[in-house]
Amino acid sequence: MSELRVGLVGYGTAGAYFHAPLIHATPGLCLAAVVTRNAARQAEVAEKYGAAPVPDVEELWGRCDLVVVASPNRTHVTTATAALTHGLPVVVDKPLARTAEEGRELVWLAKERGLMLTVYQNRRWDGDFRTVRSLVEEGRLGEVLRFESRFERWRPAPKGGWRETGGAEEIGGLLYDLGSHLVDQALQLLGPVREVYCESDVRRAGVASDDDTFIALTHAGGARSHLWMSSVSAFRGPRFRVLGSSAAYVKLGMDPQEERLRAGMAPDSPEFGEDDEGSWGLLGTEDAHRAVRTETGSYLDFYRGVAAALREGAPPPVDPESVIDTLTVIEAARLSATQRIVAHLT
Repeated sequence: MSELRVGLVGYGTAGAYFHAPLIHATPGLCLAAVVTRNAARQAEVAEKYGAAPVPDVEELWGRCDLVVVASPNRTHVTTATAALTHGLPVVVDKPLARTAEEGRELVWLAKERGLMLTVYQNRRWDGDFRTVRSLVEEGRLGEVLRFESRFERWRPAPKGGWRETGGAEEIGGLLYDLGSHLVDQALQLLGPVREVYCESDVRRAGVASDDDTFIALTHAGGARSHLWMSSVSAFRGPRFRVLGSSAAYVKLGMDPQEERLRAGMAPDSPEFGEDDEGSWGLLGTEDAHRAVRTETGSYLDFYRGVAAALREGAPPPVDPESVIDTLTVIEAARLSATQRIVAHLT
């Protein structure tokens, strides 16, 4: 069968590092066109991938079989809607939308048109999260009591750009950026949420959106998740600390795939998703613990899943309905932080 032609909307950080290399490395997919008006980026996509640079999304409709939306957050819904209306399946980078209701409308449109819609929640394929999930499913922690998860950085000087300087209309800030991953992982691991508490602040001058946020979730099963995202952490806490009734798992450091994508490593390289042995997490108790090999991370599995969904009718790699649940929690977190309340979900 001929390769599926992919049209990529946006070639900033998301498009250049998190989508284009993975699309290029996935059998059955071909990066055919990229929407960007930047001359240097136009030259890069043509030279690196043999893709046609185009200035506007309207030029994609006759050029591709799949649209990937990796443009700024405020454009996700309108661009995905246009692609679905033109009869094209869609991958949308997170967040899918600003609100759960907007997300539902996209899901309904895709179902009405009989088209695939999926969301790039790539952190489900982080090696450390896959390890946590395996430990929980195998019962090696006992009953999970508390799940602690962090994406923390030390960036006292803002980098600028719409994620930091844009207001609510840009859907910027860490709650929608890193929070989309942290909340999604918590829901995937521990299931539905009943209560949401959030503290969200802007700590740095010149920043308009949250850059230091904490969320506490109470899951329907009784476990609690504590989630941190910050740009002002001079010392990072553990990436994961999972406390169970019989053991705990503690993991430092970040999954290496993002760093390797940024460094230009091919995502189909054998070592791409392998964690360094010195970064393996510890399982057990304070008195008796051992290192546990981190499972291999594989962002490439997302796009392999996309190809399988379009070619073989397999389920999409990320069910968009599950992302509606994430957006519902994020909306509740915004409400909690604004009104200084615990938000209850029914």
